[in-house]
Amino acid sequence: MVHALQILRHLAADGAPQGVTAISRATGINTSTCFNILRTLAAERLVVFDMDAKTYRLGFGVVELALGLLGANHGDLIRPELERLALNNSALMCLWHVTEAERIVLVDRVFSSTSVRVDMHVGTRLPSLVGAVGRCVAAARDFDEAELRRRFAGLRWQDPPRFEDYLADVQSVATNGYARDRGDLFIGLDIVAAIVVDHTGAPRYGLSGIAIAGQVPEPAMERLGEDLVEVAQRIGQALFSVRK
Repeated sequence: MVHALQILRHLAADGAPQGVTAISRATGINTSTCFNILRTLAAERLVVFDMDAKTYRLGFGVVELALGLLGANHGDLIRPELERLALNNSALMCLWHVTEAERIVLVDRVFSSTSVRVDMHVGTRLPSLVGAVGRCVAAARDFDEAELRRRFAGLRWQDPPRFEDYLADVQSVATNGYARDRGDLFIGLDIVAAIVVDHTGAPRYGLSGIAIAGQVPEPAMERLGEDLVEVAQRIGQALFSVRK
């Protein structure tokens, strides 16, 4: 079962038809084992075998399995990931929709199991460039420094950061994949975030973890940031066909 999933995920991520040898090499699965699995997947119409080219590609059976999800709300599909992250971290996990009107809107949130927690109301609207999510959005939109400075001047924070520090945080997203807000947007709150982008690189959703300052150790917040990056990448691949 694990090997079959590896093969299907590889074919989905690569997108091009491939032969047994190429699939075996890419997945690390023994060639004969790979062949037997592909034969079974073909029989179930999960892959299609091209007899002339001797290659395999995803089949319509995969679409049939996914039919129940095709009309589902994106938030409903993402929520299990928020629940998993909340279970493993003492933070409020939030899902933000990045709108075309330069706003981020809170569309879902999941509480952690900790007895002391912060909350935000679903429907909360913020400028798209504030906080940890905003730093990631700014990085994705790749503004030049003059334009970013102009937009930064119109932002409102409880404890405004210096533009130079904000700029450094935005630039660090290219390295870390996530951003931090340490009490700038909301005094007393520590926030870490990553974003989901579509196949054009445009930001579509923000994922953030929010904790009371000092409640979650720094190494744990960094690990949460790395988890958010990994989850955001998987969501982008699943919802928007983003290549790794």
